[in-house]
Amino acid sequence: DHESRSPFSITRRTYSRSFRKFFDHGHAPDSESSPSVRPSSAVFFMLCSKFASKFVPSNVVRPSSSILKRSNFRAMATNDIEALRTQIADLQLQLKRKEEQGAAPAPYSQSFSRTMIASILESESEGVSMAGQTIRVGGWVKTGRTAGGGAFAFLELNDGSCFANMQVMVDKEVGDAVGGLKEMTSTATCVLVEGQLAETPEGTKQKVELKASRILHLGRTDGGKYPLAKKKQSMEFLREIAHLRPRTNTIGAVARIRNALAHATHKFFQDNGFLYVHTPIITASDCEGAGEMFQVTTLLSEAESGGHEPVDPAELEALRAEVNAQAEKVKAAKAAAAGDKENKDLAKASKNGVKALLALKESLAKMEAKARVVGGIQRKEDGSIDYSKDFFGKPSYLTVSGQLNGEYYACGLSNIYTFGPTFRAENSHTTRHLAEFWMIEPEMAFCTLEDDMRCAEDYVRFCCRHLLDTCMPDLAFMAKMVDPTCIERLEQVASTPFVRLSYTDAVSKLEEAVGNGKKFEYPVSWGIDLASEHERYLTEEIFKQPVIVYNYPKDIKAFYMKLNDDGKTVAAMDVLVPGVGELIGGSQREDDLELLEKRIVEIGQDLAAYSSYLDMRRYGNVPHSGFGLGFERLILFATGIDNIRDIIPFPRWPGNCSH
Repeated sequence: DHESRSPFSITRRTYSRSFRKFFDHGHAPDSESSPSVRPSSAVFFMLCSKFASKFVPSNVVRPSSSILKRSNFRAMATNDIEALRTQIADLQLQLKRKEEQGAAPAPYSQSFSRTMIASILESESEGVSMAGQTIRVGGWVKTGRTAGGGAFAFLELNDGSCFANMQVMVDKEVGDAVGGLKEMTSTATCVLVEGQLAETPEGTKQKVELKASRILHLGRTDGGKYPLAKKKQSMEFLREIAHLRPRTNTIGAVARIRNALAHATHKFFQDNGFLYVHTPIITASDCEGAGEMFQVTTLLSEAESGGHEPVDPAELEALRAEVNAQAEKVKAAKAAAAGDKENKDLAKASKNGVKALLALKESLAKMEAKARVVGGIQRKEDGSIDYSKDFFGKPSYLTVSGQLNGEYYACGLSNIYTFGPTFRAENSHTTRHLAEFWMIEPEMAFCTLEDDMRCAEDYVRFCCRHLLDTCMPDLAFMAKMVDPTCIERLEQVASTPFVRLSYTDAVSKLEEAVGNGKKFEYPVSWGIDLASEHERYLTEEIFKQPVIVYNYPKDIKAFYMKLNDDGKTVAAMDVLVPGVGELIGGSQREDDLELLEKRIVEIGQDLAAYSSYLDMRRYGNVPHSGFGLGFERLILFATGIDNIRDIIPFPRWPGNCSH
């Protein structure tokens, strides 16, 4: 059978089956000595050789021209596969260790042969295994000083890849080649340095330093004009120079923590079978029903472009009078024609009169419409704006949530999540509000409130663990300079199940606290929307851990939340965490079409605007749930920073839209 086929097709088919099987299951066994990595090209060719010797028939010529032994093409035994996996994992580990011994250039900085500082200082040996190698590092000077009477200079260089700086020692001869040592010691000077990595004396902060042999690039900074002095700057001042603040220790650490949490978000949902869906930023619906939305329109720019000549009121009145006079003429002509139906001239005069009247009415309608242009914007007869002239032909806004669009996809693809910017035109200047912020919003089909709470808890705990595993230097800085409890808080959340209690029980706990002498700014009673001070008291004083409060009164929650059997509460939940209060808000979505229509009408919204949303209940209705998490609030929780404006790269709030 085999002899009658092309040996190359047999070989190709055998390789195809074998390698598909390997790559489908080819992750290394779970062990410290066998990290999970994909095979490199070297390992791939080793595998080719093993498979060739086992499966390729002897009458097929190998690339080396050696004759392969004949095989019976039996399927590879499981133990053979496992043995190969083990060998591959061992080889990968050897390759990884060999890579750590050499400082490889950053993949997209190879033109400069630049090595990222993190690959040195955050390696297993903290750079010691690379000592003696000639490498290049590039970044910005955090601090610089001359020493030895000007014989050399020390630079603390940071490229943003990690919190730690690389100490660079530059002697006078090397410095003179670019204008002197003082040219590179100013904070924020950009340098690309080539030199030899050397171990530092025992007891020093870092285990290695770079002894410069060449300065390949020098981006000078005038220290007298640079806005960021070496002394500590206030966060308020840094917001005024948001384009420069990434160079500070605090904002740099926040950026890496933000990046790690974004990575953790995608990893969590991708690993749990969710699809990432991009929902629109421009929308015609108000998801929250709050009305605090930024409008998107081209009418203002068109108005400012001019070209709208005002209408003379006298001219308008004259045209109206002419229309009325012509109407009287038509009335008389019609009467005359009716009285003498045989007179064709009268009939023709009547017809011409009607034609003239219609032309005048058309001219009047145009002039009246022109007269309704106020401030360059067209109005309707009732004085409201005529949006048929706008870009989208109707009122449009920046989205406050991707939830509605997310539900559309969840009701066809099961589990999805969105991760993108949202906007709220709320005139708030608190430390917890932004006009532009990022939201993470999963939606899940065949999902109850209980499932929703479980997903929210698992996600938050996963993010905390990911930060502890990947961002400890940045977290240590936060613990030292911002919030001494931030690491402890993350560890507690990552390892402790969340408390769950109903809204009614939560209010009872708060009322009990009031009875014991606790004073709140906002009174506590059943039916209130819990304030931040109430939420934080529950998490920080009563339970001292995250709390999920569920089954809220329907009157304080959004229209789309499922009404409970008691008729008073909805299947909603909030995840409350220490230091922040509400971190996540979610619910089981209302799947009763009649109840949902009633709720939309109650909040004063037009049913037609939600026809697509209602279709989800008309066609293939499914129980589904979801939640929303303000990404910036998660970062606040992780870092302990007080103001939300300091954990987003370019904050937007009322009166501020810089950079």
